[in-house]
Amino acid sequence: MSASKEDVKRRQVIVILEQAALETVKTSKGYQLLNCDDHKGIHKKLNREASQSRPDILHQELMALLDSPLNKAGYLKATKGVLVEVSSQMRVPRTYKRFAGLMVQLLHTLKIRSSDGNHTLLNVIKNPVTKHLPANCKKYALTRTGTLVNPWEWVESLPKDEPVVFIFGAMAHGHISKENCNYLDDTISISEYPMSGAQAICRLLNGFERHWGIL
Repeated sequence: MSASKEDVKRRQVIVILEQAALETVKTSKGYQLLNCDDHKGIHKKLNREASQSRPDILHQELMALLDSPLNKAGYLKATKGVLVEVSSQMRVPRTYKRFAGLMVQLLHTLKIRSSDGNHTLLNVIKNPVTKHLPANCKKYALTRTGTLVNPWEWVESLPKDEPVVFIFGAMAHGHISKENCNYLDDTISISEYPMSGAQAICRLLNGFERHWGIL
């Protein structure tokens, strides 16, 4: 049996992308999104590891999220503490260059609206992120060090009609834990093998799509 649209609406899936690299720098070409490929000299001046500036990971994860048939809410939390609400109506630019330009615009204007002006697609909001989550919802971080579960079977075991929050890391190194993400309730792993954040997102959301009969 397939879930009705009303059932799916009640079973809200919220995704948080933690520790995303979102920072602008002023260059001779204007403001740009700081990244490891184009700004090695800037990283050297700042005495910072260039490998930490990977906004391309966020780009990949947002495409995986918003290209999914599953309709969901989302938030992204940058390493600099910026919290952004992401509308499910947002269409992520296909190329990194256009994505980077959009993120620079967002960080300077704090809001991105649809071309017709009727919808807010990206919106910088106040921390903490827990203030914007449903009361008493369970919050799971996906990490290699979490309890290994079969995503298709595990999704079926979740309580019905209750929203659930999933936290994915959007950084190049390290993993999400209670030490760097104090609001999570539990950690899970959905594969015995290493995988990118974008692949983990696709794998988990596919479990919900299969369970709810979303084609």
